[in-house]
Amino acid sequence: QVQLVESGGGLVQPGGSLRLSCAASGSIFNINVMGWYRQAPGKERELVAVILSGGITNYADSVKGRFTISRDNAKNTVHLQMDSLKPEDTAVYYCNARRFTTNFWGQGTQVTVSS
Repeated sequence: QVQLVESGGGLVQPGGSLRLSCAASGSIFNINVMGWYRQAPGKERELVAVILSGGITNYADSVKGRFTISRDNAKNTVHLQMDSLKPEDTAVYYCNARRFTTNFWGQGTQVTVSS
């Protein structure tokens, strides 16, 4: 089993930045894809960004140019650098890891963007 623990969330003003981190532990072999999802109150969970083993990244249109996903394979961590934050970015952010067709999820970290 894979355990994922997110950190780095908090309260930030519009235009500010946050850096989220996700530490993976347990049976972490053959993790092919890691990414970040988010869920705001009253909305469905949505993809934010993913990073493939080859380094290719994909982003939701709403965060392109503002967010950057990165992966440190040696430390079994994935990060999400969030810049130019907007109030609509407010959500619980979840780390995701995928082993072929199996998904693993963290408990989430709250990000609130407000003046």
